[in-house]
Amino acid sequence: FRSCIFLYEKFERLLAERNLTSYKVSLATGIAQSSLSDWKRGVSKPKVDKLQILADYFGVPLDYFLKE
Repeated sequence: FRSCIFLYEKFERLLAERNLTSYKVSLATGIAQSSLSDWKRGVSKPKVDKLQILADYFGVPLDYFLKE
């Protein structure tokens, strides 16, 4: 699940750049806090539809999350 952890690092970078918390993003996007936590720990991998929601929220292309 290294790619999943790498993906979460990109998510954390966006949080830091925009001075946001994962909780605020969870509320705004409807993606459960538990899902974000699972991704961070590498327990589960996000589905593309969830990544698209995050990409739209942050105004980045989906490829931002998909490419290493």
